[in-house]
This record gives sequence, C-alpha cells and structure tokens, in this order.
Amino acid sequence: MRLKTSLLKEPKHKELVSCVGWTSVDELYSCSDDHQILKWNLLNGETSLIVKLPDDTYPIDLHWFPRNVGSKKQGQSDMFALTSSDGKFHLISKIGRIEKSVEAHSGAVLAGRWNYDGTALVTAGEDGHIKIWSKSGMLRSTLAQNGLPVYSVAWGPDSEKVLYPLGKQLIIKPLQPSSKVLQWKAHDGVILKVDWNPVNDLILSAGEDCKYKVWDSYGRALYSSPSHEYPITSVSWAPDGELFAVGSFHTLRLCDKTGWSYALEKPTTGSIFSLTWSIDGTQVAGACGNGHVIFAHVIEQHWEWKNFEVTLTKRRAMQVRNVINDAVDLLEFRDRVIKASLKYGHLVVSTSLQCYVFSTKNWNTPLIFDLKEGTVSLILQCERHFLLVDGGSLFLYSYEGRLISSSKVPGMRADILNAQTVSLSNDTIAIKDKTDEKLIYLFDALSGKPLGDGKPLTHKIEVVEIALDQGGPANERKIAFVDKNRDLYISTVRKLGKEQRAVKIGSMVHTLAWSDVSNILCGIQDSRFTVWHYPSVAYVDKELLQKTITEKDGSEYSKSPQIVSFVGNRVTIRKSDGSLVHTNISPYPAIIHDYITAAKWGEAVRLCRFVKTFPSSSCNLFLKTDP
Repeated sequence: MRLKTSLLKEPKHKELVSCVGWTSVDELYSCSDDHQILKWNLLNGETSLIVKLPDDTYPIDLHWFPRNVGSKKQGQSDMFALTSSDGKFHLISKIGRIEKSVEAHSGAVLAGRWNYDGTALVTAGEDGHIKIWSKSGMLRSTLAQNGLPVYSVAWGPDSEKVLYPLGKQLIIKPLQPSSKVLQWKAHDGVILKVDWNPVNDLILSAGEDCKYKVWDSYGRALYSSPSHEYPITSVSWAPDGELFAVGSFHTLRLCDKTGWSYALEKPTTGSIFSLTWSIDGTQVAGACGNGHVIFAHVIEQHWEWKNFEVTLTKRRAMQVRNVINDAVDLLEFRDRVIKASLKYGHLVVSTSLQCYVFSTKNWNTPLIFDLKEGTVSLILQCERHFLLVDGGSLFLYSYEGRLISSSKVPGMRADILNAQTVSLSNDTIAIKDKTDEKLIYLFDALSGKPLGDGKPLTHKIEVVEIALDQGGPANERKIAFVDKNRDLYISTVRKLGKEQRAVKIGSMVHTLAWSDVSNILCGIQDSRFTVWHYPSVAYVDKELLQKTITEKDGSEYSKSPQIVSFVGNRVTIRKSDGSLVHTNISPYPAIIHDYITAAKWGEAVRLCRFVKTFPSSSCNLFLKTDP
C-alpha cells in the first residue's frame, strides 16, 4: 500500500496554508495566511475564491459540521467553524458568508472541533483555556484553564470526553465535572497535534520531539515512532480507523493503525500543518507551509484468499493474479473503489455508487447493484452472504445481489463499527454495543430481527472483540469474545433453557479468529499461539478442554501481533512491524469435525487411531460430546 501524491506546479495561495477541510469526496476548502478561503474541485481541477477574510484575521483551524447530522437542515450541515489568530471563531456557510463571529479566547484560537452529533463545538486557545460552545455559538462551559497554550483538541468517541495536549502531557477531560481526569507524560517535547478515532478508540499524538505515538484510551503506549528529522506537525486518522497519515517538513507518511509505516513520501511542501481525510477514506489532503495543498490517494491495497491475490493498482482498477497458473485479470470500475473484501470464493467491491460481486471462478461478469447510501464503511463475508455497513444501517446481501435483510440497533452509529465489533455467520449477525460495551446484540441474519426475546447478551465487564463461529447448524452457533481483562469467553448464541451461559476458555488473549471451514478457534494467548480444536467441550467438562488445545511458542510474532486470517489449516499473523507470518496447524481436527457433522463415526475413530499427533482420547471426546 502506498500514497500517490499530486501537487500543482505553482501554489494557489501566496502564503502558508494553515488548514484544509473536505466538503465531499471531490471538493475541498483551504485557508491561508493570505486571508483567502479557496474551494478545490477535484473533478475538473478548478480552484475558486470563496471569501477573502479581513486583513487582521489569520485562519488557524477549520472543521466542517458533521455530514451525518443535520441532513434535514441542509443549511446547518453546509457550515464550518474557522478559528483565527484574533481570538475569535467564525461560523461560515459553504458559500462564504460569515454567519457569526464569536470572541472566544485571549490570544489566538488554536483549534476547534465539532463533536460527532453536531451538538457542541470545543475550542482551545493560546490562553490555555478549553471551552465548550453550542452549535449556535453560545458559551456553555469552560472545561479547563491552563497556564500553557493548547495547540490541538479532539473529542472522545462518545462525545463525552475531550483530549488535549498541555506541554509534554496528554489530558483526557470528561465533560462531567465529577469524573476523573486522565493525564500522562506522552512526549519529550511540546505536543503539537492529537487525534482520537471513534472506530478503534485509539489516540494519536505528535510533537516537537520529532515522534508520533499511538495510545489506547487508557493512556497506555502502543507504538512510538523513531525520531524524525523535523518536528511532526500533523497527524490524522482515516475514517475507518485502519490507517493514519503523518505530516512533517517535506514529509508525508502513511501508517497502519498499529503504528508501522506503509509508505513514506518526500514532497516539496515545507511543513504540513494540517491533514484531513476525505469522507470515504480513499484520499488525504494536506495544508503546506509553501502555499501548496497536497493531495494523496491510497493505492496498491492488497487482498489474499487461497491462491488469489487482488491489488488495487489505480483508483478505479484492480489486478487479480492466480498464483497457481500465474493468470492475470484486470478489473475496471466506473467509480472510485472505496472498500473491498476477498473471501469464500467471492470478491466484493464497493465504489461510491455501486457494489460489484465477482466469483473467483469467473472474473469477467460481475454482479452489480446500486448502493443505498454510497458510504460503505465495512464489508464482512461468510459462506452464503455478505454484510455491508452503508450509512446508518447494516444490509445483508446474497452473492447473487439479493437484499436479504437489514438490521439496525437503535441509537447506534453504524459508521463506527469495525471487524472487531461486528461478526457474521450464515444465520447470525452479532454487534457489540458502542454505548454500553458490556452488551452484544444478536440478530437473525435472514430476517434481521433480534434473536429470542430480543435482549442482548450481557457480560459483566466491557467487551473488546467478538467473533462468531462459521460451521455447524444455527441452534449450535457459538460466539467467542474477549473482554477488557483480555479473558476469552465462549457463549451460545441461542438460549439453552433460561439463560445464555458464557464459559471462560482462555486468559491474556490479544487476538483471535475462527476457522472459515470448521469450528476451530485460534488466538495468541500470553505470547503463545493457541488453538482450541473443540472449544464447545467447555460446556461438558472444563478439564477435557485442555485435551483439545495445542500450543506453541509465539515469541517470534513480537509485541502486539494480529491474526489476519484463518483459512483451512493456515493462519496468517501480522507482526508489529507489519510483516506477515504464516503458520500451519494440523489438518486432522478439521477432518474429524467434518466426519462428525456427517455422522461418519467409524471414519472418525479410524482417523484418531491412525494419527498420533491428534490422540484418540480427543476423538473419543468428540464422540462422547457430539451424540
């Protein structure tokens, strides 16, 4: 994966560009010290002047009103907040009319951000104050008063907390006065920029110590970059939380959410003071110190499944390679590719207007249908169908393009869901609640209705990651989940008797995945790679569970590895430096699962007796617990 950058030969602004903001996927506004606000149209390449600010107004930060809010009130959504050096912030319409100017701080207003539901604006000033304003510009509260300038600010995912830097410290301040404030030393120099992603709940910080860092929401360090040549002046999360961009002097870097770098570009930009991603997450724009605005598109994304490799070669083209016979197919699309997924013999590609479904048996004739919203943020696949998170709802489609069902959790923002908080099987959809993370909602895939009495599965503490198994009948469906303590539990999806019973089967589990063909679970448990060949036996006898587990040393995977896929008997793991490692597990447990599903008990017993690496006692365990 890398960035394809574009810069004009001559800058459109005469002075440094301080901030940029997308209005749509093909339109951007930029503000500069030359007092001009320009509109960039990427479709026709035209640039037009929106408004010229007064000579004493130097813009510093720009943030558009959230697009997913206020669509009924178009005037409100077509408005942005602009902070400036004269101590004011301005509410400006899309056509350039200054609707309101508010005296906000003593000295420059260094940052301003709308919360996710558009009900409040937070500003940070040179005077060290953090203030909360209504969407009409009325002061609600002064959240903090500090003795140092606050250079950046970001809302927490629930819009109930605010993150800001203070010198070398990072501070998370809840809006509730009685709540505990979290503060920690984050850098060895002044922190210049922060960002907090609502999807993965991770924090970015960058500072004058020439480093960028990734933190979780408890202040624990997940990644610290090597020291760069110059201070890091900007960081920004992609909307889906999978990538982030880093800007410095003559430097633009594309990084994975775990911190390691995909690509490094060295454009002639001066310092990049601000970075912002387009709504679909396919391109990033930067405000440059030499008057330029830089645009960068993400290309060469890569997907693998069995013997197929798919690469996004251009914004509207993919290349498919079959590694067995080296056959190559070129797939072209009418619009820009936003999301793609390759599993279970199908490639699902979402563009800004349509969804394409390709079969790995025939790449020439895809099935094409129009999207409801055109803002797909997640694609999940299982054997029989696939799930699109599009706008505010979840849509389940068959591979023939037929809409099967639509699910929606009341009060939940669907655009912040990811593969760790949503899981799909042939008969069930599981969604972790973002507002109360102890709850897991379970839906019937075919009808889209809640399972059973409609009550969610409730755990005693917050759940971090969920995963549904893929094999077996619907009434035996299991869900595995990891909680905040990193304990691994397995639970039935459908109630057996009066309750759903969750059983703990592991601890210190950092990542997990189910096999795509059988109900075998793998995970990395306290630096050991662990495979639960038959996790359901925990409901029969926990002592027997240990007989169905195989472990091997996982220290070679280094710190914070992630399981990327579990296809057949091959597990792919991404190390913390971004490299991929493949490991194979024994194929015999999956064969025994198949024999038992088909009630071929004789063949299962003979296999257990034949294969010494999978003891016959384990086979007898299967036979006893699967009558």
